[in-house]
Amino acid sequence: MYVNFDSEIFTLIREAKCLSRIGIDIPESAKIILLQEDKFKMYNNELHHVLKEYERIIAKIRPNTKSLLVPHLEDLEYKLRPGMVTLTWTSMNIDGYLHHVHNGLVKLEQLIININDIMENRIENNLKALSKTVLVDLPQDSKTFSLEEFVQMQEDWIRVESQKLKSKNIEVEGAVEDLIQTICSYNLDKHVEAISAEEIQKLSKYYNWSMYQALLHATKYSLNAMKERICGRRNSPKLELKPFFDVDVQLDGNTCTLNPTLE
Repeated sequence: MYVNFDSEIFTLIREAKCLSRIGIDIPESAKIILLQEDKFKMYNNELHHVLKEYERIIAKIRPNTKSLLVPHLEDLEYKLRPGMVTLTWTSMNIDGYLHHVHNGLVKLEQLIININDIMENRIENNLKALSKTVLVDLPQDSKTFSLEEFVQMQEDWIRVESQKLKSKNIEVEGAVEDLIQTICSYNLDKHVEAISAEEIQKLSKYYNWSMYQALLHATKYSLNAMKERICGRRNSPKLELKPFFDVDVQLDGNTCTLNPTLE
């Protein structure tokens, strides 16, 4: 979109002023334009500002929410349409049009700010925290454990961490519901079709998948942490393996018995 205003008009206005000052008669149409010079300048500046604001606000939309905001963008474009179709520079209701468009821009920007806030602070941050959750208790000191002690320690740890995971999951689910409510409660023009149930379902499925991926990452991260704690870091220049389990080794002739076994 662009402002359909020929910059040569301002040149003609300056020339008409000069001719008028030296006493040369100018056409009535030129006199009318001279009388509206300030108004033309103001409208031109206001419309350029509107387009810059439109581009600035649209740039705030995240790629994964763009399809959800199609009705809202159509609603704003419906407000902009009179300026592209019916209004001219001599129309009487340009002020009302600019006021209507400005309110639409403010309203849309606030919606986008609210959506981004929910997604970043209530959904994505919780998913990141969830994905970094360590699901095993791995003390870094030199203490060793029997198999029974290790199992009990993990059960106690998982009991606590599972409550944290449950809390994060509830927060994400609530945030997704609030996100859907925020999008659907936006007051659209009656000519604009509301967001479809299919798009809402896609959003819910996307965050269900994201939750699954976060849990999967937490599981892989925890297993790798256990592997490094027990086996040492592969790339470490000084491989320091600290004993982790208490193992009873019994030698009976040519037989070696481990308790617990390696099986």
